[in-house]
Parts: sequence; structure tokens; C-alpha cells
Amino acid sequence: MTKKTVGIAQSLDNGHYPKAVFSSDEEAPEVIGTVKGPGETSNQYVFITSNTQAVRVGDFVYYEVQDTQSQTLKILGKIRQVQLLDHIPDRIFADTEIDPSTIVALVGFTHPNPEIYAVTVEVIGYFHRAMGFINPRRPPDPGAKVFLASNRLLKSILNKRDETAVGGAHLGSLLLRDEGAVPVVLDVKEMVSTHLAILAGTGSGKSYTAGVLIEELMLPKNRAAVLIFDPHGEYHTLAEMQSHPKFLGEDGYRPKVKVLSPQEIKIRVSSLNFFDILTLLPETTDRQKSFLEKAFRKVTQFNPLRWTIRDLIDTVNEEDSAEDGSQGSSAAALEWKLEQIDRSPYFSNVEHLAPKDLFEPGQVTILQMHEISQEEQQVIAAAILRQANYARINTHKGKIQPGDENYLPYPVFILLEEAHRFAPAHEPSRCKQVLRTILSEGRKFGLGVGLITQRPGKLDSDILSQCMSQFLMRIVNPSDQENLRHSVEAAGRDLLQELPALSKGQVIVSGVCVNTPVLCKVRQRYTQHGGETLDILGLWQNHFQPHRRQDRVAQSAPLRPRSQPQVVEGLSID
Repeated sequence: MTKKTVGIAQSLDNGHYPKAVFSSDEEAPEVIGTVKGPGETSNQYVFITSNTQAVRVGDFVYYEVQDTQSQTLKILGKIRQVQLLDHIPDRIFADTEIDPSTIVALVGFTHPNPEIYAVTVEVIGYFHRAMGFINPRRPPDPGAKVFLASNRLLKSILNKRDETAVGGAHLGSLLLRDEGAVPVVLDVKEMVSTHLAILAGTGSGKSYTAGVLIEELMLPKNRAAVLIFDPHGEYHTLAEMQSHPKFLGEDGYRPKVKVLSPQEIKIRVSSLNFFDILTLLPETTDRQKSFLEKAFRKVTQFNPLRWTIRDLIDTVNEEDSAEDGSQGSSAAALEWKLEQIDRSPYFSNVEHLAPKDLFEPGQVTILQMHEISQEEQQVIAAAILRQANYARINTHKGKIQPGDENYLPYPVFILLEEAHRFAPAHEPSRCKQVLRTILSEGRKFGLGVGLITQRPGKLDSDILSQCMSQFLMRIVNPSDQENLRHSVEAAGRDLLQELPALSKGQVIVSGVCVNTPVLCKVRQRYTQHGGETLDILGLWQNHFQPHRRQDRVAQSAPLRPRSQPQVVEGLSID
């Protein structure tokens, strides 16, 4: 027996696997088990291990095979299931006064880990720089060694972009490794152009995660043009980016943050279509709808670009006069309802938020909509989305020239918080159709959309399925979990099972923005988070204390002597 063979035999006798051969400048690969055979499906295999510290569901392992050119390929896989095969007899654990390790030593079991586990691995494949992961369709041979993927290996193959490269977005680090050991870096181009969805329960950190993504988009290396629909007023703290040194470029670049309050949101009525108008009106009869549609067609045909609500009202009255007053009651009712739109602070005959006002590279525009009714929010969003889509398509085709308010010569990204309000699953919505159009065609013209919701089951499934990058956080609602299993296939059922167990700030990232789905811990934001839960107890205490101080002052104050009565023109005033 050679010296090398003796060393291997001794390490096996000690209950440890031998280290594979490695070069001096690489991490030593850690052997954690031996392949037993295939798993339940053709894409799985099972290995046996006693290393309880290295086998965690969701972590990465690999085995090695030789290709036709005798090159060694590392076939990456993800641990899907861990099952206990053999262990210390249960009776040993029955007496709480006895240490099980003492009994194990007495019977002569010297292995440091007496439990044996069968670990099921889902094969991902070997990594090819140009093509991504490729499944070799070659299961490991029984007896093959299984290695724990090193941090260095994972850092080089999980991410499509480098952490400091243009087009990279550093979301956080791999959850099952030491914090910061394996950065999770997303591909901005894929994430934005093919749309994204952030799906999480209340308090899971979805808005915080969205804030991190926006920060990454606004760094000097990316300088995106971003618009945020903010129904709760949570994103105003992003304005801190303008003075944060992290966002200062070598050429003097600083991001611009434009926060528009509800009072500053103005949509020109001539940008609305018939169904937008109908949504803004109180309940109307079929007869009134028919009458309004005729008037709308006539007024938009005569002056399609700059018609006003007063023009529409006048046309309604003209139609009524032309029909000898037969529609008089409908015309009067419509006039009263249309005047409500005319008085709205958000819809103007002249003022308007055009694409040139909302989008600019290196600028994030935040539309605060927390004081606006849900119907008005939908119409505002529909009008802006429609015009942005029109602007990108026609600018791309050369039909719009500089100087036009719709001239938009660069890609843009639009983020919708509380997306189930704008595209509900089983309810009509003004935004739903335009979102479907953008999600299916926007990639060709550089218009990306991000959807954020705490109730994925209430979000339109067709729209959700068009989001090619998914960020899944803690969700405990069974119906929402089931909806995700059907709508988000890229994450894998093994990771979706982890949803109820995720903590705040932990996210499953899947889709085209990463090479393979990963569990990630979101990094700390550079700016403050504007969506923190209120400090209820502190507010109660702060409100109570001033009243107590006032009571103590009043009780300790000396009694004032009664003043002498004053006499005014013969009257005694006490």
C-alpha cells in the first residue's frame, strides 16, 4: 500500500472523505457524500451523507463527469430533500437524565455523526458562459463523490453580471452562505425589459426590496429612467439618493428624484378614451351610456387632441336638441355627472403630465396617489401607461420628432405598487388591457414594467405570467401559494415550499435575471425605508405624556386669590 493510499484509508477510518486534488490558488472542494443512485425523476439523484452541517435544502452541490474531450465538468445541483435513514435507537433519547453521546460511546460507535441521511438533488447542469446551464443528461454513477459547491464557484456561475459591472444590480447575498460571501447580482437589462413581479405577504419586505432595486437602477453604472406609482406614499425617501455619496458619478452625475404629490398630478382630459370617462362617472344607465358614446365620438372626431369636458357637455346638449328633447333627462343627468369630472383636481383641460415630464435617464419620478380614489387611480395609470407605450413605439419607429411631448428616445421602466388594484384577477379595470399590451409587446420597444403585490391570487394571472423575473417573499395564504405554483414555474416547487418559512428580507429570485433560482438575503438600503410600520405604542405614550404634565402643573400651581370686583358705570362685575 502506497503512502497516498494509506492516507486515504486513514481518513476513511476516521469517518471523513478525502479531499479532491486542487490547485494552490483554488478553494479545496469539500466532499460531503457518495451517490447512491437515481431519484424519483430522471432529473434527480440521491446521495448518502452523515455531514449534517453541509446539507441544507436549497444549497448547491455538484458531481464531476468527463466530456468527450476529457474535460472535467462540474454538474451543479440543488438539494431538494433530506431524509433520515439510520440513527441512534429512539430508546436512548427517552431518558432525559442520560446524555445520548455517552451511550453511543459505550457501545463503541466512534463516528462523530451517527445519523445517516439520504439527500435528493435536482440537477441544474454544467455552466457554459455563452449558453448558461446545460443539463448533460448523464446521471452520476453510484459511488461517485458529491461536492459542496464553493463560494467562489457559485459567485462565478449564479450571476449573469459582475457586482461592479454596468448592467448589474446587487440585490444581496446567497442566503445559505455567510453574509456577503456570494453576492446575488441581477441582470438589469433582462430584469427590466422582460418585466418583473415582487410577490410577498404583508410585512415581508416587498417595498424594501423594491427600494433596493430602484437604488441599483439609479447608481452611476445604470442611470435608468424610472416611474413609480405609489398608492401609499412609501417611496419619497428615495430622494436621499440625490445627496448620498454612493450615487455620485465620476462625471458629476447625481440621480434626480421627482416626487409629485396628489395635487401635482394632472391628466389632460383629451388623453382619456370613452371607457376612461365612463369609469369616472357615477353609475349610468344603458341609455345614458349610448347617448354619451355618440357625443364622445363626435367631439373627438372634430377635435381629437384638445377637446375639453365642456366641449363634451355642449355636444351632449346639441345631440339632445337635435332629437327634439327626447333624451332630455339623460342629457341633464350626463351634464351633472360630467361636471364632476370638470371639477376634479386631477383632470385638467390644459395641464398634463406628458412622457417628457415623467421620464429622463438618471431620474426617478414618484406619483404619490394616497389621496386619490381607486377609480381615479386606475384612470390616471391607464392614461399614463397608454401614452408611454404610444411614445416609445412611435419614437422607435421614427414617427415622433424632438419637441413633441411624446418624444421618448430611451427605454423606460414603470413600477406599480399594489398591482392587484390596477390589474385585478376577476374585476374590470382600466389598466388591465393596456398592461397586457405592454407586457406582451413592450420588450421590443424598451418599455418595462414591475408589479408589486401582497395578494398574488388577486392579480390577473395572464399579466403575472408575462413577468419573466420573479421575487417571491414570505407568503402564508394557501390560495396565494397555490396560485404561484401555477403562475411562477421558474422558481421550482422545492423553493416554493419554503415561502411560509422565509423571514423578513429573504427572497426567492427566479427567472431571466439570474442563471438559476436562488435564495437571497436582501442587502441593506442606502436610503431610509418609507414604509415602516407605525410605532403604535410610542405614539400612544407621546400623546399621553403632555396631558399628564399639564395635569401635574395644574395640581401643583398655587391657588389664585379672588380678585376684587370691578365697578363699571354703576355695575358690579365679579
